[in-house]
Amino acid sequence: MDKLIFLKLGGSLITDKNRPHTARPEVILRLAEEIAQAMLQSPGQRLLLGHGSGSFGHVPASKYGTRMGVRSPEDWRGFAEVREEAAALNRLVMDALHCAGLAAIAISPSASLIAQDGKVVTWDTSPINAALRSGLIPVVHGDAVFDAVRGGTILSTEELFGYLARQLLPDRLLLAGLEPGVWEDFPSCTRIVPEITPASLGEYSRGLGDSAFTDVTGGMGSKVRHILALIEEIPGLEGMIFSAEEPGALLTALCGERLGTLLRR
Repeated sequence: MDKLIFLKLGGSLITDKNRPHTARPEVILRLAEEIAQAMLQSPGQRLLLGHGSGSFGHVPASKYGTRMGVRSPEDWRGFAEVREEAAALNRLVMDALHCAGLAAIAISPSASLIAQDGKVVTWDTSPINAALRSGLIPVVHGDAVFDAVRGGTILSTEELFGYLARQLLPDRLLLAGLEPGVWEDFPSCTRIVPEITPASLGEYSRGLGDSAFTDVTGGMGSKVRHILALIEEIPGLEGMIFSAEEPGALLTALCGERLGTLLRR
């Protein structure tokens, strides 16, 4: 079967996280074009794309505390605002993908997913499977979702990938952001860790810092732990955390080149 890649475009990469509701349209279009080039070079490759919310969803999510739960009328207004912000950024991403000639289809998690205390419990993923079988690129994103315990919550792209990976068994999981990899000495940020395994994670735990920006779903440490947990469960899965800020970096990563920090068994 053709290789399946999960790719996340980080919110810090596709938005200006220092300015609310501010996208980086030229970067989004460049990334879309690099994805299109990679798909042409590897025509049998299947891709599931996800993206973060950056300065769109994270700002109202932090204001209303949406991830921790939704109860009051004001909380629910905040829930709706987070959802709309996430959808607005998704529309910009989808426009760029289509402009680059990619057959991509947006699949909103909030429309078919129910969480329980911050974890996915039911999700009709048949449209995602159908999209992959049809040669389309399904696109998901961090989203505000209904939760049987909290009322509502927010699930990150990594959390969504975690659920989907256990069903779809991808070969590679790529996180493209601004950071060139996992810093060994965060926050000094002078040395990149070339490789992390579940066995070596303890050596770097102290250096795994949180995001420097508003991020209600956790920083680098959370991302690394999510991927390593999947690597322990899914045979052959490898992860990579790298920067796609430099033109061409995403293309080379999708074509198999090793960048940033490799995560493997």
